[in-house]
Amino acid sequence: MKQLIILSFLLLYSFNFKAQMVQDSGKSHHIQEVIVIGATKVSTKENKPLGSIDEYLQKSSKVDMIKRGAYAWEPLINGMPTERTLVTIDGMRIFGACTDKMDPITSYIEVSNLMEASISSGQEGSCHGNTIGGSIDLKRNKSIFGTEKWNFNVNSGFESVNMQKILGAEAKYKSQKFYSDVNFMRRDAENYEAGGNVEIPYSKFKKVNVSGVSGFKIGENKLVEASVIYDKATDVGYPALPMDVSLAEALITSFKFQILPVNNFFKSWEAKVYFNNIMHRMDDTKRPTVPIHMDMPGWSKTFGYYSHLKSIVRNHNLLLNINGFYNKSSAEMTMYPNDKSEKLMFMLTWPDVKTLAQALYMEDQVQMDEHSSLKLSASVTAHQNKIESEFGLNSLQIFYPEMNAEKTRILKSFATNYQFDNNSFQAGLGLGYGDRAPSVSEGYGFYLFNSFERYDYIGNPNLKNETSLEANAFLGIKREKYSSKLSASYFHISNYIVGKIINDLVPMTIGARGVKNYTALEHAGIFNISLNTEFQIAETLKWSSQLVYTRGKDSEGQNLPFMSPFGYQTSLKFDLNKWSSEFLMTGNTKHEKYAMIYGESETPAYFLLNFNLGYQLSVGGTKVFAKAGIENIFDRYYTTYADWNQIPRPGRNFFINLNFNL
Repeated sequence: MKQLIILSFLLLYSFNFKAQMVQDSGKSHHIQEVIVIGATKVSTKENKPLGSIDEYLQKSSKVDMIKRGAYAWEPLINGMPTERTLVTIDGMRIFGACTDKMDPITSYIEVSNLMEASISSGQEGSCHGNTIGGSIDLKRNKSIFGTEKWNFNVNSGFESVNMQKILGAEAKYKSQKFYSDVNFMRRDAENYEAGGNVEIPYSKFKKVNVSGVSGFKIGENKLVEASVIYDKATDVGYPALPMDVSLAEALITSFKFQILPVNNFFKSWEAKVYFNNIMHRMDDTKRPTVPIHMDMPGWSKTFGYYSHLKSIVRNHNLLLNINGFYNKSSAEMTMYPNDKSEKLMFMLTWPDVKTLAQALYMEDQVQMDEHSSLKLSASVTAHQNKIESEFGLNSLQIFYPEMNAEKTRILKSFATNYQFDNNSFQAGLGLGYGDRAPSVSEGYGFYLFNSFERYDYIGNPNLKNETSLEANAFLGIKREKYSSKLSASYFHISNYIVGKIINDLVPMTIGARGVKNYTALEHAGIFNISLNTEFQIAETLKWSSQLVYTRGKDSEGQNLPFMSPFGYQTSLKFDLNKWSSEFLMTGNTKHEKYAMIYGESETPAYFLLNFNLGYQLSVGGTKVFAKAGIENIFDRYYTTYADWNQIPRPGRNFFINLNFNL
């Protein structure tokens, strides 16, 4: 299949040069799903404007969320977890500091920060780094230069299921040469209740997020921009895990220089340097009974840059992205014996692992004729890991005596996607190849407890790169009142990284079943298909639906975990003048193809009904937007395939969101 992709790549590219006689364009629109966020731009079309980022991302047919509690869900793209996907904020690389993946990048931002989330499937998401499953780029919400104006917003919300209080404020200023946005958001939630008023202990959280971005025009077509995000979550419970989080703190900063359109050849150039620092502290001091108390802090510090150059040459829309980053990930665990006379037990679970990456990405979107376009992309990355801690290196050398502190890899990616669009009919076909290096946990983790499988995990520095060959296709129809799109993709992943039991090792975690180390299966395959449909029944009434199915098996015939059974979502939206409302039904069939060997078990089918009602009004010079609704109307007690250790989801929830635009 690899040879087939390379041949297709070359044939299509040679054909494109013949198409150069077609003048211009900029009309290439390839497969990318965009979810609009941004609290200041919400309208009655959003079902819960002050919902979490996680709730917004779930709207995508490509994204699922693993839930370990009420906060910081882990995004899956095409059924693949964060090791195989890429999440960036405005193109910046950020790495979580938790060995148990309790701090995905999406947890360090807020809806008030963001304008939209761009979701790319497979190798179409490789612009900002190597990926297998795809990428999510979260784009900041900010002003643009214009007539001098101030704008103020106040947001407030409440949810009954966990007594969550939401309060936010935003100030914006813009002029012909300067803009600045500052916003603040605070959430405070108690334990939530599952269906039947069953309280789920250790599920509360508190979060504060402050964000600012300012731009200054330094010439007719030049600007500089500085931005900062500070996010702090405290007292975060994780009912599906044996530990909670006392602190998750992030500082994310960047400085950008941009030259706006100069001429057709150099369309724009954007360069950014950035720095982010993450601190995450797990502890179990709030749990009443534990065999032995543990403290597990982690740190992640990243410096990075990118340089985007866009150019148009005849019918070629070119993008050159040179980027790189340096990251240091550290984590440790201290056990406190109940007998004070005994010594503390200490381990480096991430042994000060430094990662240095330098990448070159090139992309060409070719407008072949009025209806056809082709996107070609390729990248190469020099990737190096180095263990800084001698203590950590010595610990891992117990299992791998010959291992070195450093390991360098070359990562590659290329993809080609053809699209036909004659307005009412759309079709596309794509092929791709990509690989990734093992994550810090997979390569260098030391006795990391996986509470889903209940095994301690040890990393493996000798793992090969995991590689993926993918094929995707879609068919779409778009009429004035009706649209439908059927999409499918298949990933053949070689050197598929999983854990295998080591029979003669004793686990470190009390209650663990044993010890696994990361190894690689020959291959695994993941297939997913989705159907999205919209029908404008009347001027004020629209019906939407989404059907999704994902299937994954490894080379030994075992099911892969967190693969979506048949899932469905359908809604009926009503919009008239200042009023809006929506009925939404969502659910899954029974999860029968579960991965027992990876800790999964069967989950029953379920469906939920939600309803919301919105109204906009003006009070003096203030515009007020109010949205209220009920989720899980019938108060069902349920869990799904994506719930860690089958933790039940929230029951009936009444919510209200208010936005005041001053």
